[in-house]
Amino acid sequence: MSASTTTETRLLTPTMQAVLAAQFLSAFADNALLIASIQLVKTLTGTDHMVPWLQAGFVLPFVLFAALVGPFADSQPKGRVMLIANAVKVVAGLVIAGCALQNGASAWMVLAAYALAGVGAAIYSPAKYGILTQLFGAQMLVKANGLMEASTIVAILTGVLAGAWLADHSLSGALVAITVSYAIAAGLTLLIPRLPAEHPLDHFNPGILLNDFIKALATLFREPWARLSLIGTSLFWGSGATLRLLLFAWVPFALGYTDAQTPGNLMGAVSIGIVVGAALAAKWVSLDTVGRALGGGLLLGLPVLLLAGVTNLWIAAGLLVVMGAAGGFFVVPLNAILQERGHHSVGAGHAIAVQNFAENLIMFLLASLYGGANTLLTPGQMVAGFGGLLLVSMVGLFVLRPRLA
Repeated sequence: MSASTTTETRLLTPTMQAVLAAQFLSAFADNALLIASIQLVKTLTGTDHMVPWLQAGFVLPFVLFAALVGPFADSQPKGRVMLIANAVKVVAGLVIAGCALQNGASAWMVLAAYALAGVGAAIYSPAKYGILTQLFGAQMLVKANGLMEASTIVAILTGVLAGAWLADHSLSGALVAITVSYAIAAGLTLLIPRLPAEHPLDHFNPGILLNDFIKALATLFREPWARLSLIGTSLFWGSGATLRLLLFAWVPFALGYTDAQTPGNLMGAVSIGIVVGAALAAKWVSLDTVGRALGGGLLLGLPVLLLAGVTNLWIAAGLLVVMGAAGGFFVVPLNAILQERGHHSVGAGHAIAVQNFAENLIMFLLASLYGGANTLLTPGQMVAGFGGLLLVSMVGLFVLRPRLA
């Protein structure tokens, strides 16, 4: 199969199974690592004030290396890129596990190692999505994305729940298990057949690549639906990632639970909703009807606004499931149309790298804002603020939506 020709007519091919298995374990470990790292930092410092900087450090590599990871993913067989990325995550997991086992370890070392895991994730992301455009044509791409997103969200759900349970029982044991998961994910990438490079590089000059990245960014922002996808997914994932951190402060404040499992379970509720929304999008939305996805965006902000005043665990879980379902229905088709438009203009790897840049820039800014505001505002006020941001932003996207070409 050439880099530009897709011949698969069914989803669960052996290659897709290998991709999904590797992605599942890597995403599982990513989310378990977040929970364990949050608990470790809180244990080492006795406070949650450094928690937002975990998220900021993790997403910063996506912003700093955005111009490099897309061309790198497009210039190599995607399976090899996934292997390298998981190897970087293994090193990060080993360092954080070492911090848990060492008396008097520095919380800053945990933050630095977690940022290294972010480097691995930044390398990984263009490859895991870019490989789909080499395996499937436009008619199958939304379904393939839906399957990838559903698999990823199940991994997020199980990773969060397992990470929270293990962190409450043994932090060092949790981190060892996470590192082993990364190692197995790296091994699974060896089962992915060698695909041709989508856009082989004649050079690896950072200045030239930065110029190429800026051109790709400008190209995608000139295309109306690619622009909407970049803005919409960035706002959703940026606000969602920060809300996920906020749950660790909001749950003790509003619900009175001080363990790691309760916020982990609520994060799982969001993940369940996203799985449902992704499945509905795969069934009801195609590239020709992607405008339907904006209906999900309109429903995103209200559940978060309502959450700010909730004091009952089950009501909170229900609202977060609704938010997740709306988000899954919104994000999956927008991811697919960005990949499709990017594949025919700047390359899928470039397009995903631009998307990662936009999404993670918003995540970094919101996490930094949270880090600066968490001593000034109550968790309830901050949850309400994120809900209001989502609501206003999604209404604006809907009003300014382009026509489908």
